[in-house]
Amino acid sequence: MADIILGIESSCDDTSAAVIRDGYLLSNVIASQQVHKDFGGVVPELASRAHEQNIVPVVSQALRKAGVKASDLTAIAFTRGPGLLGSLLVGTSFAKALSLSLGIPMVMVNHLHGHLMAGFVREDGKPVREPSFPYLCLLVSGGNSQIVRVDSPLEYEILGQTIDDAVGEAFDKCSKMLGLGYPGGPVIDRLAKLGDPLRFKFAKPHIPGLDYSFSGVKTSLLYFVRDRMAEDPSFLENNKEDLCASFQKTLVDILMDKLIKAARQTGIREIAIGGGVSANSGLRSRITEEGLRRGWNTYLPEFKFTTDNAAMIAVAGYFRYKAGERTPLDVAPVSRSAEF
Repeated sequence: MADIILGIESSCDDTSAAVIRDGYLLSNVIASQQVHKDFGGVVPELASRAHEQNIVPVVSQALRKAGVKASDLTAIAFTRGPGLLGSLLVGTSFAKALSLSLGIPMVMVNHLHGHLMAGFVREDGKPVREPSFPYLCLLVSGGNSQIVRVDSPLEYEILGQTIDDAVGEAFDKCSKMLGLGYPGGPVIDRLAKLGDPLRFKFAKPHIPGLDYSFSGVKTSLLYFVRDRMAEDPSFLENNKEDLCASFQKTLVDILMDKLIKAARQTGIREIAIGGGVSANSGLRSRITEEGLRRGWNTYLPEFKFTTDNAAMIAVAGYFRYKAGERTPLDVAPVSRSAEF
């Protein structure tokens, strides 16, 4: 009998549901929230209210697209955390109610583990190319920047992580400084393609080990732009593309320097990236180039699996379900990146 898993993702501002059968994706539906653009960032209360409105139609559409009924489901995988507590509460509560009504088990998934497993989402008609264990994953998003050693679908070790801001947050704050809007990552990436990445230099932190820091890079950009505009008020408008290209290159350099170091220390040549920032064209190009230069096998997720999505939650839950994991109905969501 086939294992049909419904995945539910609601950690931030995207409501998503996906269905997989024996590891193969049947549907993946995402409802994004546009209201946050007016505020320059995600407003937690508005996000949780939107999840309440979206969760039922999104799950219904995912089941319909997959061609399955709720009664066909084997289990429900859901994001327990980390994320916005109100948003997580909507997804968790819905998973509990559906689990109870159908009499099927739940499997909780760490949102970050979902990103680590995004490369294992299989689709009919597409060649299967998955990293071999162990592999290193550069996990980069708006809330996290980590280098993770993945030894199996259930075994992870964080080798390095940011000690302050995440790289995605650095992109967003840079965009805000330059008046480019929210979310900042895609805007900066688009403008960077038109600029000279070698035009300007920004400070790079010297953090021991494999940990990251991005706070100083933002400060360096802020002071640089402030001082130049004091000399020439039109500096920002006339150099926007070069500023974005140079800032993006600095962030990618920081990320790659530590990833190269981690690969050298561990001897692992299977290298993957995941998370929202893994959609960045500069990072994707650089990791591909380094892979060719250093003999790595590199794995880049499809763009549709870089953002928050339920397909990655469903596949991570599928592995956990097959390993015998089950989640009790009294589980509560967690906002921080707890290991569970």
